[in-house]
Amino acid sequence: MASKEQPVCQIFSFQDCKTAPDPVYELPTPCVSPTPAPIVIDNGSFQTRAGWAAAADEFDSPRLLFRSVAARSRGAARSETQIGNDISNLEPLRWLLKSQFDRNVVVNFEIQELIFDYVFTHLGFASEGSVEHPVVLTEAPCNPLHCRQMMSELLFECYRVPYVSYGVDGLYSFYYNNTRSNIQPSHTGIVLSSGYQCSHILPVINGRLDAVNCKRVNVAGSQAASYLQRLLQLKYPGHLAAITLSRMEELLHEHSYIAVDYQEELEKWRGPEFYEREVHRIQLPFSGKLPGGCVTVEERQERRAQQLRRLQEINARRREEKLQQDQERLDRLLAIQELLEDGLFDQFHKNLVELNMDSAEELQSYINKLQLAVEQGRQKLLQSDGAEGRTEVSELEQPMDEGDGVALMDPDFPEDTLPEKPANVVQPVFNMAEYHQLFVGTERLRCPEILFQPSLTGEDQMGLMETLQYVLARYTPEQQEALVSNVFLTGGNMQYPGVKERVERELLACRPFQSNFKVTMALRPSLDAWHGARDWALKHPAGGETEGWISRQDYEEKGGEYLSEHCASNVFIPMKIAKPVPARPAEPSVTALTSTGASAAVTMVTTGLNPGNVSMVTS
Repeated sequence: MASKEQPVCQIFSFQDCKTAPDPVYELPTPCVSPTPAPIVIDNGSFQTRAGWAAAADEFDSPRLLFRSVAARSRGAARSETQIGNDISNLEPLRWLLKSQFDRNVVVNFEIQELIFDYVFTHLGFASEGSVEHPVVLTEAPCNPLHCRQMMSELLFECYRVPYVSYGVDGLYSFYYNNTRSNIQPSHTGIVLSSGYQCSHILPVINGRLDAVNCKRVNVAGSQAASYLQRLLQLKYPGHLAAITLSRMEELLHEHSYIAVDYQEELEKWRGPEFYEREVHRIQLPFSGKLPGGCVTVEERQERRAQQLRRLQEINARRREEKLQQDQERLDRLLAIQELLEDGLFDQFHKNLVELNMDSAEELQSYINKLQLAVEQGRQKLLQSDGAEGRTEVSELEQPMDEGDGVALMDPDFPEDTLPEKPANVVQPVFNMAEYHQLFVGTERLRCPEILFQPSLTGEDQMGLMETLQYVLARYTPEQQEALVSNVFLTGGNMQYPGVKERVERELLACRPFQSNFKVTMALRPSLDAWHGARDWALKHPAGGETEGWISRQDYEEKGGEYLSEHCASNVFIPMKIAKPVPARPAEPSVTALTSTGASAAVTMVTTGLNPGNVSMVTS
C-alpha cells in the first residue's frame, strides 16, 4: 500500500525590485539619416514604452520602459522632479506620485510634458529647440476631442514635431498579431483589452473600429491590486506596513490566476489537502534575533540575582527614608508632650489643634504607635544588612501614607516564593518565520475575478463577458458570427493564467448551440501595442498623402481636434444633436396686438426662428 505524500509547502518571498535610472542614449545615426525615423511612444496608464521605428534589429524593442508617474515635492523646482525609473522605490514617495491620467484619459498635461521631456532626453535629443522626428502616439478609445487638441498643441507647439499619428493601443496589438498570423486585411473581430485603469470591448468591422458600439468597464489591474491589499490587511492586521500596493501588484503578476469555473474552484479550496498544496506562503523580511531568546540557565539565574539585589537596595533606601520620617515625627510629638509637662497649656492646646487632635490621651496613643514603628524599622534594617538573599516585595506594592503614623511591616518576601522552572521542561518555541508569512489562498483567484464579477468589490456594473454579450446583441447574427470568429485578448491585465479558457467557457455559455468562435491571446499582451505601432510606422512612412499622419500644416489649418484615420485609430462619429426649442415668451396684452396682420407676422417670425437639427462631429 502506497503511503500518502505529504503536501509540499510553497514558500515565496517578495522580489521588491528596485529600478535603476535609465541611461541617456546617443542619437543613433540610422535614425537620423537619410530620413528621420519615427519615435513610437506607447503612452500607457501603468507603463510608458518608447523607442524607434527603424528597420535595424537593434531597434526591434522599446529602449525606454518606465512607470507613468512623476514625483515632485511641493515647492520644488521643475528640474527636481523624479520621473519613472528615477524613483527606485515607489512606496516612500507614493503620496507624492502624480500621473497624467484620469482613468485612461490624459488630463494633466503638465505631467505629460514632463514625461515627454524624459523620453526625448533619454532617447538622445540634447537640444531644447525641437524634435525633428515624426511621433506615433497611442491614445484611449473614443478619446475626447479636447484631450487630443491639447496633446496636438503640446507636440506641435512645444516640441515642434513635423508629424503626429494617433492610434489605439488595443488595435495596434490586434493588427500586429493578425499580420503575424497571416490573416488578410481587412480584419473583422472583437478586441478585449484590459489595462491598469479600465477594460474595453472594441468591435472591428472590415478593418475599422466601430466606435459607436465600443464599451468601457471601469475595472482592471489597479482595482484588483487595491482589492488584494484590503483583503490581506484585514487578514493580517499586524503586518499593515508590509502589505504595500507595489507588493500586491507583484502578487497579482506572479501568483494569481483566473478560475475557469469560479464556484467550483472555491469548493476545491475547502479541502485541507488542496489548500496545503496550493496555498502560497509569502515570507516577509524579519529579524531572527529574539529578545531573551537562546538564554542559558546560568544567565537567567544571574539576571535573577541582579534583580533581587536591586530590589534589596530599593527596599533598604525606602526603609531608611521611612524610619527617618517616623523619627522626625516622633521627636516633634515628644516635644509637644513636654509642653504639657512644663505647664505651657496654651502652646500645648495650640499644637494639638494643628495636629487635629482632641486630647493628651490621643497624643500619647499616637506617640506609642510611632515608637513601635521606629523600633520595628530599626530591626528590619539590621535584618536586611545581615540577610542578603531576602527581600520585601510587599512593601513596594503597599503605598506609604504620610499622615499615618503607624506603618505595619509585612513579613519578609523570601526568595523561595519565586521558584525556578526546571531546566528539563520543554518550553513552546515561537516560530518567528511563520509569524511573518502571508498565506495567500483564495485571494489568488478572488482578486482577478473582479474582471468578470465587479460586484465582488461593490461596483455596480457589468463584468467583461456580460458587456461583450451586450455589444454582440447590437449586431445582426451574421455580423456576430464574424466578430466571434476572431476574439482577441490583449493588455497587461490579460496575462493571468486561465483567462483564455475562462473567456472560451463564457462564450460557449452565451453563444447559440453549435456556433463557432475562436479566442486568441496576444503573443506579448503588454508589449504588442508598441510593436504594432512600430510596424505600422515602418509600413506607412510619414510625408506625402499617407493616411494616418497629421502634419503641422494640417494642425494649423484644421485645428488640434483633427484626426487622420487609419486602420488602428479612432474614427469620427457624426452625431445629430437636436437643439431644444426655446420656450415661447408670454403673449402681450390684447390691446397691443389687435389686428390680424400683426398676429400673422408674429407667427411667421416664430416659425422662422425654430431651429432644425445641428450636425456635430466627435470621436
